[in-house]
Amino acid sequence: MTMKGSEEEQRWLLLIHQLPTKPAYFRVKVWRRLQDVGAVAVKSTVYALPATTETQEDFAWILKEIVEGGGEAILCEAHLIDGLSDAQARSLFDTARDDDYASIAKEARALLATLKASASGKKSETRAQIIRLRKRLTQILAIDFFEASGRLAAEGLVAELEARTTEEEGMRKKKPQAASGKRAELKGRVWITRKGVHVDRIACGWLIRRFIDPDAVIRFVAGKGYIPNKGELRFDMFEGEITHEGDRCSFEVLLERAGLGEPPLHAIAEIVHDIDLKDAKFAREETAGIASLIAGVVAASSGDEQRLAQGAAVFDNLYEYFRTRRG
Repeated sequence: MTMKGSEEEQRWLLLIHQLPTKPAYFRVKVWRRLQDVGAVAVKSTVYALPATTETQEDFAWILKEIVEGGGEAILCEAHLIDGLSDAQARSLFDTARDDDYASIAKEARALLATLKASASGKKSETRAQIIRLRKRLTQILAIDFFEASGRLAAEGLVAELEARTTEEEGMRKKKPQAASGKRAELKGRVWITRKGVHVDRIACGWLIRRFIDPDAVIRFVAGKGYIPNKGELRFDMFEGEITHEGDRCSFEVLLERAGLGEPPLHAIAEIVHDIDLKDAKFAREETAGIASLIAGVVAASSGDEQRLAQGAAVFDNLYEYFRTRRG
């Protein structure tokens, strides 16, 4: 079950264990089992999971294996009081999952490059690899408890791979037509995105209010399980109408959907892409500075509207910089 961090105090499960020194394979077995269920180490022999019925069952099975293997273990439910905050604990999970997503994204990009360079008849050779990659992604999604930021990029790349190996590509699901028209068709909509906005969502919010609809309403919701109402468009969300597609971030996709082709906006898109996907695809000299500015906005502001407002100033100035430089 995917969980979002909230204002309420988070409940955690802690598995505290001591393993026998031999056999060595048993220590590796336990470590792999902990990795499989998505647990992270908060101390060398203390592993944590967010407290749910499912995670408690996962830990209970591992505890049983440890005891049967000659080790010792206890399982407890806890609130973090001092030494480690809930936010810091959640960041441990996000970091672990982002590493997993980055590994998938790297492999997916390599497969995409292979497909583009190969003749059509050879594409079938990569299908088994794509199926395996999708399976790995599904396993990681199941233990992504707090919706790590790397998820959308990995999902988009795997979906792109699947699309490229589908013979009837033109018949596959497409984004709703209402979300892919001109700017006029995007006006008057309510825009929905995930809470805790960062660079891609901040940039999209700026683009929406600066170039698409100055009066746009933007709402912030939980990342999973939200069912859009009529007239709403989800951006930078899993299964959203405007989100990552292939190797493109949501800002790049939104630019295309809105028919915005100004060179300054495309320069900004390259910066947002590299910050969000961390792949150094465009390697613009301005990227590191903008990444630091956005990180500062996020650190200084807990409210999403406040982040959008402060981030908008960054992108306003960046737009004028590119517009003036081009002139």
